[in-house]
Amino acid sequence: MAVRTESVNFTGALGDTLAARLDRPTGHTRGFALFAHCFTCSKDLAAARRVAAGLAERGIAVLRFDFTGLGHSDGEFANTTFASNVEDLVAAADHMRATLAAPTILVGHSLGGAAVLAAGGRIAEVKGIATIGAPADPGHVVHNFGDQIAAIEASGEAEVLLGGRSFRVRKSFLDDLKEHRLAEMVSKLRKDLLIFHAPLDETVGIDNASEIFVAAKHPKSFVSLDKADHLLTRKADSAYVAAVLSGWAERFLPAETPVPVSAADGEVVVADAGDGLFPQAIASGPHHRLRADEPVSVGGTDSGPAPYDFLLAGLGSCTNMTVKMYAARKGWSIDRLETRLRHNKIHAEDCAECETREGKIDRIERRLVIEGALDAEQKAKLREIADKCPVHRTLHAEVSIVTTMDGE
Repeated sequence: MAVRTESVNFTGALGDTLAARLDRPTGHTRGFALFAHCFTCSKDLAAARRVAAGLAERGIAVLRFDFTGLGHSDGEFANTTFASNVEDLVAAADHMRATLAAPTILVGHSLGGAAVLAAGGRIAEVKGIATIGAPADPGHVVHNFGDQIAAIEASGEAEVLLGGRSFRVRKSFLDDLKEHRLAEMVSKLRKDLLIFHAPLDETVGIDNASEIFVAAKHPKSFVSLDKADHLLTRKADSAYVAAVLSGWAERFLPAETPVPVSAADGEVVVADAGDGLFPQAIASGPHHRLRADEPVSVGGTDSGPAPYDFLLAGLGSCTNMTVKMYAARKGWSIDRLETRLRHNKIHAEDCAECETREGKIDRIERRLVIEGALDAEQKAKLREIADKCPVHRTLHAEVSIVTTMDGE
């Protein structure tokens, strides 16, 4: 399913305007999730983008936002605390409830994971919480301040270099971190919990996952991220998180009611899907189910191939089958066979071989990719055979389409 991303703004806990992005499926949205990024990161971190997109592709819209003073959000980072981050999360959920729907799933990365655990009990609609590389104690982030901790304690604030960027950190931030007892909050959550953590995480050790897991009540699950790093910099790791997360989230989403469509052997039945202007449910024989739609550019939701895509798929499939059958009969070896097709409307006058000379005509461009121990003469013969596939012949022949109405 295709994904579209929208810019969103809402008011945070400290009264500042916070910048967010909503990743949502172009088709039917089955549920909503709220994503909290890692300490001093932003909503646009690669891992956040990929996980959100992966969920949206599976029908779950995701709001990811920059905490106060970070990324594109207004406000001063120096004025924030862990508590204000939690309040920003609650404010984001309030905004979703008022404008879209309240989130049923919270996802937090690193310190964002600790924040969703702290906020989860305050968002009634939340049914499941997932953490990625989360610390068991928010105070874990203090080690990032290094030798500046003493300066913060002595002067009340200091500049701290984090990830190549300078942040002003105040003593109130340190004091607030010490006050939060996350284990106690986790034990009282009564929400489904999914913990992702990498055994080799050098930023937040795997023992943190163990502490969270032990503190939580069932139902709870742990998923090891094998060789992933803390920021999930490998695409494969964030894709894996999105896949597992979406499967786990199924239990919190309303069951999809499939369009009742069935077909007998040798029959194709197409029924309106009822969730937009273009989507159609297709049954091909008793066993195969497909979906048709139109691209977003023409008003569809891109939840399935367009009608002409199915036409090209039929021609391409028939082409490959015919070529492969002929080659097998001749004993020719084909290592790779691929047919690439495009459909366009062109002016008749631009088609030298066409009988029609006025207006526009349909043009299908078909490109064969055939690899193997074949000489030029054999390849030329296979190109000739491609033009003799049954669907190709049907498209060139006179076709009679008889339409009747049910009940006639």
